[in-house]
Amino acid sequence: MAVNSPLPIASELKPVAGVEIGFAEAGIKKPNRKDVLVMKLAPTATVAGVFTLNRFCAAPVQIAKAHLAAAKDSGKPIAALLVNTGNANAGTGELGLSLANETCAALAAQLGVDAAQILPFSTGVILEPLPAAKVIAGLPQAIAGLKADNWYNAAEAIMTTDTQPKAGSRTVTIGGHSVTMTGISKGAGMIKPNMATMLGYLALDAKVAQPVLEQLVKHAANHSFNCITIDGDTSTNDSFMLIATGAGSLEVNSVDAPEYAALRDAVTELSLFLAQAIVRDGEGATKFMSIVVEEGASVEECRKIAYSIGHSPLVKTAFFASDPNLGRILAAIGYAGVDDLDVSKLNLYLDDVWVAKNGGRNPDYKEEDGQRVMQQAEITVRVKLARGTAAATVYTCDLSHDYVSINADYRS
Repeated sequence: MAVNSPLPIASELKPVAGVEIGFAEAGIKKPNRKDVLVMKLAPTATVAGVFTLNRFCAAPVQIAKAHLAAAKDSGKPIAALLVNTGNANAGTGELGLSLANETCAALAAQLGVDAAQILPFSTGVILEPLPAAKVIAGLPQAIAGLKADNWYNAAEAIMTTDTQPKAGSRTVTIGGHSVTMTGISKGAGMIKPNMATMLGYLALDAKVAQPVLEQLVKHAANHSFNCITIDGDTSTNDSFMLIATGAGSLEVNSVDAPEYAALRDAVTELSLFLAQAIVRDGEGATKFMSIVVEEGASVEECRKIAYSIGHSPLVKTAFFASDPNLGRILAAIGYAGVDDLDVSKLNLYLDDVWVAKNGGRNPDYKEEDGQRVMQQAEITVRVKLARGTAAATVYTCDLSHDYVSINADYRS
């Protein structure tokens, strides 16, 4: 059960003009589950994305990056996204590339476009060949079911070990123009994105120039999906795609345009909601923690310390046990790699409880106060470094017995 994360309501997920969605049950890994997703885009759409920095990046990641580059050179827009779950098509070499290309060609033929206008994405088990024939066999069903209000089904169709779909919508007014945006994400394990999450897709109906969209997706990822961790593992398949369909009245052609900042902030807010939904649904998670590091010399060092805390198995298991063994947090700060850190000036808070003062135990700290906070489902850890004005926040979850069980049985 995800931590304080209610199921999205299908009727509240707003259609985005310029996007049609269809799905299929192709039996890629298990029968009777949605596992193929097609997102058909209007010819006016621009698409930008960020991808995993894992050197073992999956075949679909390699192809999607190449097709995005080709679209810029050819002037032929991206026509559709093709997503499958149940198989990551990673660690599959030349065969994996060939199989992913087959699926792109099959969808392209049915939509009457070039294969290079299709972006493929996969998620699931690594080191196993993609069952391309199953994906291709599911395409007619997905295409026949294309419609604008299929976002809830889309969120279900990209799930792996997720316990629930993750989706959200927003409507904002920018410069007198109404902008509708809807996004979905998936992920519950192998989450320490080095760009984005395992899979995330966000569409909006504004018209956004390609260079502007590329800046926008990077900003949104850096302030959302790049601020989460469940287990410290960066997936081979991480992809976050931003789609501007051009079907609405707002047009943004420059990052200097007065409307850009408002659009950037709205996209980032929804991206953060989708990213936090992944942490709340972390495999076996019972607690959601915000790690806030303040008064740093740089954002980089603040983020480094926040991730050190968020990755620590000892910290995460203490939170699962509701055990205020908070010296583990100090240890994680100390080995974060900030070599000139003066710990004698450091202060640590657990929500409203001042735990460590000037590098040592706060004389006024009482363990029952720490225990009170540790019982909560949502907790904020705040670290003040007394080194400057920079700050960063990382979102994480605890580490429970279920995490081990889920990952031990993942391929069964």
